[in-house]
Amino acid sequence: MTKILIPLDGSAAGARAIEQVLQRGAAGLELHLLNVQLPVDGNVRSFVSSDELNAYHRDEGLAELAVARALLDAAGVAYQQHVLVGHPADQISRFAAEQGFDEIVMGSHGRTGLMQLLMGSVAAEVSEQAKTRVTLVK
Repeated sequence: MTKILIPLDGSAAGARAIEQVLQRGAAGLELHLLNVQLPVDGNVRSFVSSDELNAYHRDEGLAELAVARALLDAAGVAYQQHVLVGHPADQISRFAAEQGFDEIVMGSHGRTGLMQLLMGSVAAEVSEQAKTRVTLVK
């Protein structure tokens, strides 16, 4: 079994990553979908319980995985889903290492030049940080 992590942010780039994996054929693949939610900063924790905050992150993360889940469900492909909280590139790289993934397949928004400099790229950071092979899909 080849264990593949597919980080998703609810964008079209993530859907392209799912489609690329499906083109390979699902036989012999163990697929894991991952969404990383940004932590809530500020004084929010003073007004919201940890349980409410955890439920919020889980619900938002699952909503961002909805398109990918629908694509995989339609293709009859099994998968597991995960939602984490933190800096996306750090969490993706850490999770991939801890869980022993063979490959990370992720969509890239394809930003270059000034947009890349201003906005950064989670895909680029993961490519630099991860000890696992990373395949970027544009």
